[in-house]
Amino acid sequence: MTVVDGVRPAEASEGDRARPGSRSWVAAYRRDAMLLDCASMAVAGLIAFVLRFPGIPGDPTFPYVAFTLALPPLWLLFLLVCRAYQPRHIGVGYEEFRRVLNAGFTLTATVAIVAYATKTDVARGYVVMALPLGTLLAVVTRYRLRKRLHRRRWSGECMRRVVAVGHRASVADLIRLLRSKRYHGMNIVGVCLPPALTSGEDKVDEVEGVPVLGDFGQAAAAIGRARADSVAVLACPEMDGMALRRLAWQIEHDDVELVVAPALMDVAGPRISIRPVSGLPLLHVEHPELDGPRKLLKGLVDRAGSTVGLLMLSPLLLVIAALIRMGGGPVLFRQVRVGRDGHEFTVYKFRTMVVDAEHRKIELMELNENDGVLFKIRHDPRVTRVGRWLRRYSLDELPQLINVLRGDMSLVGPRPPLPEEVAQYGGDVYRRLVVKPGLTGLWQVSGRSDLTWEESVRLDLRYVDNWSLALDLQIMWKTWSAVFRGSGAY
Repeated sequence: MTVVDGVRPAEASEGDRARPGSRSWVAAYRRDAMLLDCASMAVAGLIAFVLRFPGIPGDPTFPYVAFTLALPPLWLLFLLVCRAYQPRHIGVGYEEFRRVLNAGFTLTATVAIVAYATKTDVARGYVVMALPLGTLLAVVTRYRLRKRLHRRRWSGECMRRVVAVGHRASVADLIRLLRSKRYHGMNIVGVCLPPALTSGEDKVDEVEGVPVLGDFGQAAAAIGRARADSVAVLACPEMDGMALRRLAWQIEHDDVELVVAPALMDVAGPRISIRPVSGLPLLHVEHPELDGPRKLLKGLVDRAGSTVGLLMLSPLLLVIAALIRMGGGPVLFRQVRVGRDGHEFTVYKFRTMVVDAEHRKIELMELNENDGVLFKIRHDPRVTRVGRWLRRYSLDELPQLINVLRGDMSLVGPRPPLPEEVAQYGGDVYRRLVVKPGLTGLWQVSGRSDLTWEESVRLDLRYVDNWSLALDLQIMWKTWSAVFRGSGAY
């Protein structure tokens, strides 16, 4: 056996060769994605050709017939160049979609530049229809393909087998997180803990039901025994730079993915960059941009979005108002909430409870099912029959579009708290108030009322620290799915 720099290759090579076909689903996903991408551009090219050149194809249209036939393989080539089929982007995050959009932009720009350089007279209407439509269809089909992958992962298929290396508490947190969000596709099958916990009186045999396969120095062998295809190294002082390099050397020939979780939690990728200084890679973390041009842009999007929303939803708003009015009492419920920098404002909602609900709240305090400062009862007796339906699909929140239009709230942001809730805030929780509260947010798409107080705070702080227009659009897109499911709303 060859020894390189004093490090032996993973002793589990034979076990690794017996690794199950965990990569086969990746190949199948990439194959399906390629077929759908080609089909999307073929359909777009055909539609553009028929609309731009109606009638029977003849000699003048022959170049466009050839170009339409060449579009699918050409599109596939640009997707490969833009690395739109990388396995690490499959199923999680918007990077996969971003690369498809980059490929579409690059292809369009290339066609325009080549046509200009060769002085070729190109039918602009054909190009403007074919390439953007093909890109859009590719994004839509990729989205549907991803949703199918998520459904399979919830049933236990298409999962990566992962060995987690780190301290017991960090490993336990990771196991619980991945079990609750199986769409990430990572299944912890083994754990490596510090040497003190793998022998002697303090020996630990399992963490959250996952077997302990050894200590940090035995990680490479544990990967082979567990037939894993990934290893996740959590932040701990024992796994320093040299230890990580040794582990990487040991697994580099076994096609095992190495994932390192930094000590920084809930900090999004755009705020992180690695800049080498004298050969030492330093992780730089940018401050969140809460003011300036991005704040102005967010305000413009909020005002425009709320205006369009109120106009489009006005028939629905009138129907809901009529249903509530038929039950007696006022249509709107007004309540004081706390906004940005602690400024109070009046929030508007459709009334979903009996008129004297606030007075009856004191009688029901002992039935509170929330573990923090929030007050929630799954089967609240104060909720009306119409109100229960409105709450299930979050229709009672629609009048808050008025608050967004007035500038009190944003379309996306933390949950707007009550003054008595803010009075119980401590320490870091006040950071929720540095941005405007939102009509929807990470809390809305991550469980709504099913979340604990700590989870709600963590999600709001994550949003504050990582806000971007792309994240807002992603949350608004996911809100539709969360609302239609009606889960966690009561």
